[in-house]
Amino acid sequence: MAKTTIPIDDGWRFRKIGTAVSGSGKLAAHWFAATVPGTIHTDLLRHGIIPDPFEGVNESRVQWVERESWEYETTIMCSAALLANDAVELVFEGLDTYAHVYINDVLVLQANNMFRTWRIDSKRYLKMEKNTIRVVFDPATARGAALTKQVPFTLGGDDSTGKVFSRKAQYHYGWDWGPRFITCGIWRAVRLEAWSGARLESVHVVQQSLTDKEARLSVVAEVRAARPMTTTVHVTERSTGTNLSGVELNKQRVTLQKGLNRVAIKCSLNNPQRWWCNGLGKPHLYSIHCDVVENGEKKRLLDSATTRIGLRTLEIVQEKDTAPTSATKPAGRSFMVRLNGVPVFMKGANYIPPDSFLPRVTTDDYRRLVNDAAAANMNMLRVWGGGTYERDEFYDLCDEQGILVWQDFMFACAMVPGDSAFVENVRQEALDNVKRLRNHPCIALWCGNNEIDEAWFNWGWQKQYSYSAADSARIWGWYERIFHDVLPTAVAEYDPQRFYWRSSPQHGWGRAESMLEGDSHYWGVWWGLEPFERYEEKVGRFMSEYGMQACPPMPTIKTFFMPNSASTEELSITSATMKAHQKHPTGYANIQAYLERDYKPTKNFEQYVYVTQLLQAKGITTAIEAHRRAKPHCMGTLYWQLNDCWQVTSWSSRDYFGRWKALHYAVRDLFADVVLSAHRHRTGDGKDSLELYLVSDRLTDVSGTLELRLLSFDGTQRWSNSSPVVARANASAIVFATPEAALLGASDIIDRSRTVLVAEFKSGVGNSASTLAKRLVYFTQPKDAALSKPQISVKISGEGGRTVIELQSNTLAKNVYLSLREGEAHFSDNFFDLLPGEIRRVTATPVGTNALRQNADIEPDALRQLLLLQSLIDSY
Repeated sequence: MAKTTIPIDDGWRFRKIGTAVSGSGKLAAHWFAATVPGTIHTDLLRHGIIPDPFEGVNESRVQWVERESWEYETTIMCSAALLANDAVELVFEGLDTYAHVYINDVLVLQANNMFRTWRIDSKRYLKMEKNTIRVVFDPATARGAALTKQVPFTLGGDDSTGKVFSRKAQYHYGWDWGPRFITCGIWRAVRLEAWSGARLESVHVVQQSLTDKEARLSVVAEVRAARPMTTTVHVTERSTGTNLSGVELNKQRVTLQKGLNRVAIKCSLNNPQRWWCNGLGKPHLYSIHCDVVENGEKKRLLDSATTRIGLRTLEIVQEKDTAPTSATKPAGRSFMVRLNGVPVFMKGANYIPPDSFLPRVTTDDYRRLVNDAAAANMNMLRVWGGGTYERDEFYDLCDEQGILVWQDFMFACAMVPGDSAFVENVRQEALDNVKRLRNHPCIALWCGNNEIDEAWFNWGWQKQYSYSAADSARIWGWYERIFHDVLPTAVAEYDPQRFYWRSSPQHGWGRAESMLEGDSHYWGVWWGLEPFERYEEKVGRFMSEYGMQACPPMPTIKTFFMPNSASTEELSITSATMKAHQKHPTGYANIQAYLERDYKPTKNFEQYVYVTQLLQAKGITTAIEAHRRAKPHCMGTLYWQLNDCWQVTSWSSRDYFGRWKALHYAVRDLFADVVLSAHRHRTGDGKDSLELYLVSDRLTDVSGTLELRLLSFDGTQRWSNSSPVVARANASAIVFATPEAALLGASDIIDRSRTVLVAEFKSGVGNSASTLAKRLVYFTQPKDAALSKPQISVKISGEGGRTVIELQSNTLAKNVYLSLREGEAHFSDNFFDLLPGEIRRVTATPVGTNALRQNADIEPDALRQLLLLQSLIDSY
């Protein structure tokens, strides 16, 4: 018989072990229905035993949960036919974290790693009819604290609960954007697998060579056999045409030995289509299907598996510079992605887990998140090492959208133990996840950890923890064992065509080398309170982290302010709730310091929220433009961060519900394949100058016209110029440069405060000309801009199944923000500058429950009554 898979996701119940804690008497000796996959916090919330942890200051009120032991239980039925198989295995895809598993009261597993898949040979423990499966979870804090006693010192970055000793998502212990919810539970799927003869343990499709005429593949099947037997392994390709049986690529007769067998089947695809990242081409996918068939009269199908692949070449290129890359950059070493032979500038963000309680993230949530990244013209996401290895559907969606993934192993900002048990646990974790993810074309590289190398050398741990020379040598030896040996060996053995990078970044941001080689995390802005202009100086080879905070949108803030509570808090950053939803120790103070530099004081809380988003967009815009202008010295920019795990003031560009902040709209334009970028050299002695760059990621030259208009905010044109220019293929180049005094003439500070340069790169001629890139250049900070109250006319209509808003202003309307009085909509554009006389067309799509966008349109008449407009001047 073929393999039988039985999900075990129904009938689970849970209870607390031991006496009830104070205030939770309802728990004593009670069983409650449980959700699997799930977590203890979401189960307790479902039954009203804890308040919503995301509301108000409830985070502090549920900390008792982490200190308790919890028990989960269900029953399953086993038939005689099921038990007649050669093997019956109980498979947990994820147990969080310290779990004792019992089958019919027999201890069959002691798990200690959230990131591993656990497979239990269970046939001997199961019986006909009814069977009980029980899982007991120890508190991770207690187990971690006990493990810390194995070493005579505190490991850098650890805490009193010994989080670094536990192979558990580190962000569960709290971060400077996330709450502390130390979960437990059956957090991924659980099932029974029954099989006879043999089963497929994994299928790895290895691309041996790739040309336009042929892709040569080796399909490596790991087959576990219950006994010696003869089989045939069939490989077919099922993505082409409609024939479900697929196109047979090859088959091979194989004699299996008992245990694990490794079978390599050679095959090829003619005239292959390549997988490209977002913006460069179609991310074409092939579906490779593998069958294991027992030879003999019945030719019984034993097992099968299907995996999708993309055919592409990808290299991480680190080549020494033969000369300085610019007047201010001495020679170093490149850090660049070369895809299908093409150097590609990486545009994207860092990605964190999208919820504190991971099982409640749906496939639709992942789809919307990845779609939003693609819509912002991103081609890479960095899966950060303090979270989790994501579910398969996340990588499937990245494959489909052409989003490359920089995949960290799950280590961040702390040193690690080096005992043999911990090291072996990590090795098994690496094997599980490398083998699970290696067929995804989106995986660009594996990275050992986030910021541990930098922390060891730059964060002062040796002094802070009073390490002796022997202590330091021992701790660094443990580090090398994991990140210089175990992890690269796992990648080399099980995913040898992928690049391994030991730690991100290569050097700390305070060291000169960080701008010359490897990847860079630059936190002088924010952590160092340096001005945004410093981003223009601190440009490395690949900028993999930098960021600026902003409040989430007001609809999100209102979701955690507990409107039904007896005492209503004032909407203010000084309220207990807003403080609880800001996890950086000096977060609001840092935001205020930057606001005072660039913006006037706001008149109320809602305007403050709006202006923090403008501030964030302004800062990250400065960084991204500097990075793109520096191409090819710099070949990647990944800002911190794309998303949130709850409602919080953070560095994200889209919040917990997927609402776009001003930054997400800004990066969509900044990550376009052709952009105009402005660089103002400010000397402070009246000799300021301006340079305009054309930056193109296209693979062919684009000829066009650079049109420049110098306008007063009221629309008066003071100067114009038009000249032919070329956006060079895959390059950045200056297309206009001038002293600002020559451009502005004899204008004084009042003129500068009322003046904007409009730069447009157009292709085509006459009425057929289209704008490929546009940039507005201002000559003062926003707080010094002499803005007038705009009169914005609004025309709303239905057009082609869409609701369209046309906006026009009599004067410059800076940072126009659209919202609704009631309900919610997603606007195709927002936080934009509206020039006098310009017509801006924006589509509106209604947002349903849980901020999921629906396809239905907003009726124009209804939208007319609900639409709210504001611009920067309204905030003062």
